[in-house]
Amino acid sequence: MAKASDFAGKTDDELFYVVEYSPEEAERIGYSNYSYWGSVFRNFLKNKVAVFFLILFLALVVFSFIALVIGKYDYATLIPDTAPAFTKPNSEFWFGTDNLGRDYWCQVWYATQISIRLALVVATGECIVGVIFGLIWGYVRKLDRLFTEIYNLFDSIPYIIYMTLIALMVGQSFTIMAVSMIFIGWFQTARRVRNMVFMYRDREYNLASRCLGTPLWRVLTKNILPYLVSVIILQTALNIPYTINMESTLSYLGLGLGIETPSLGLLLAKVRTFFLDYPYLLIFPASIVSIISVSFYIMGNAFSDAADPRNHV
Repeated sequence: MAKASDFAGKTDDELFYVVEYSPEEAERIGYSNYSYWGSVFRNFLKNKVAVFFLILFLALVVFSFIALVIGKYDYATLIPDTAPAFTKPNSEFWFGTDNLGRDYWCQVWYATQISIRLALVVATGECIVGVIFGLIWGYVRKLDRLFTEIYNLFDSIPYIIYMTLIALMVGQSFTIMAVSMIFIGWFQTARRVRNMVFMYRDREYNLASRCLGTPLWRVLTKNILPYLVSVIILQTALNIPYTINMESTLSYLGLGLGIETPSLGLLLAKVRTFFLDYPYLLIFPASIVSIISVSFYIMGNAFSDAADPRNHV
């Protein structure tokens, strides 16, 4: 079998002879080891700030489980006791106690798990639904007017009104809030995808695919979707802190997950009347919300840039 070095310094006739009798080597010359996702991750890892926040977020998630194991109290067995109420952080109560004398350490970390889980579920749901409808919305011209009117209808009514009606008519729970936020929030993702589809829908290779009778789903998934990866990643990453912030706002207004399901937003809502006197009750949950928000903002932008084919060599 010929080696790559066999081609060096040979004339055209000699190269023809080698290629003619070594087809495997001829194919190997034009082979590329390029990997799109490999290039994406290499570009992302070059951004040291984004890598730092990725490690910080993963450490936060892992520690939220460790913290509940090493803690002295279990959230499920907490009993209100006014005697140790508003105890500042000490060796017994690492994050202090709340107004009912309950350990704040286990409450904060248990709420962190709930909030992160809600954010990931909502962001993933909005991404899947938004991308599917956004592709159809942008590619099928006949449906553009219908989807645009639906978008304008939902977008013209404040988000808080939807969540208030749902909380009053359906109830408050993790599942209800997750489904409600996905149902209302996917329009933004779909709108962004639709605008991007407009840019690629009538390019030559798509026109050729339609002339050849290529199925619609294949045109969308093979010809158009790969160009939207960076936009989808960025939108999904930004939806995670947005969901946590929105849940915090809704819980602050009494429209969140309900008192039986603790979250970072619910903790912030409970301390709104006395956090000036006991700032530690605000600092711990607010710091975690801030870390998550900043982490996904920076990671989302960095990963979006890394996924952009124009940044690949």
